[in-house]
Amino acid sequence: MTSATIIDGKAFAAGLRTRIATQVATFREKAGRAPGLAVVLVGEDPASSVYVRSKGKATREAGMESIEHRLPADTDQATLLALVAQLNADPMVDGILVQLPLPGQIDAQAVIQAIDPDKDVDGFHPVNAGRLATGSEGFVPCTPLGCLMLLKSIHPSLSGMDAVVVGRSNIVGKPMAQLLLGESCTVTVAHSRTRNLADVVGRADIVVAAVGVPGLVKGEWIKPGASVIDVGINRTETGLVGDVEYDTAVSRAGAITPVPGGVGPMTIAVLLRNTLVSAGRREGVAIDQTAL
Repeated sequence: MTSATIIDGKAFAAGLRTRIATQVATFREKAGRAPGLAVVLVGEDPASSVYVRSKGKATREAGMESIEHRLPADTDQATLLALVAQLNADPMVDGILVQLPLPGQIDAQAVIQAIDPDKDVDGFHPVNAGRLATGSEGFVPCTPLGCLMLLKSIHPSLSGMDAVVVGRSNIVGKPMAQLLLGESCTVTVAHSRTRNLADVVGRADIVVAAVGVPGLVKGEWIKPGASVIDVGINRTETGLVGDVEYDTAVSRAGAITPVPGGVGPMTIAVLLRNTLVSAGRREGVAIDQTAL
């Protein structure tokens, strides 16, 4: 019998998308147009293609304009940068997302830096990373912001809690640590080189696992009653599994996200949220972010 509260990311994301759609309708009335999200896909990476389709569908369901640009795999960097410049200048585009990974001939960092930070709804631009680090208003990467929303659905206040983030990527680990610092947690960032990882994880009230290694975080490491957010989505012979050993962790944790159905659905929902916030800022239309 499991003791942990299962954090249903799918249900939370569905509620968030409903609230977004309500505010999109109000925005359309006031601005005379829909918020616009431009997604650029270079090549035919199967996982990226599926993800872009999902984003387009979710964008349209929320009442937003989905603008898709599909470029061949042999597209050169100059062509892609020219498209980004065109989207930066387009008043109908509120959010720009270039789907990663990009083909080898393109420098992903150069492309990210070419996006207008105020349209960078992925939150990957160094300016937005700096804004997050200094507590200024900017865009936060979608997955960590979604993780924070799930944590706050369990704990209205995270102040003073001991949090461990396992993983140090620019996309999840580092921004997740910044968000938890912003909530007055005591934060440790652990990774593959961390000594005594079991001890580090074992003292945490909050564990966020985002390394992409199946079952790296053992269930017996989890402090009884801790909240566990598993960002990992790893394909194995037995199906999709997370970075946390779920079957043993679920009997010790106070709350835990499943894989799939935990963090995953939050990413696209938060992307829509960021696009709506961007549209509101650009058109001077008030968006109630407390409802998002």
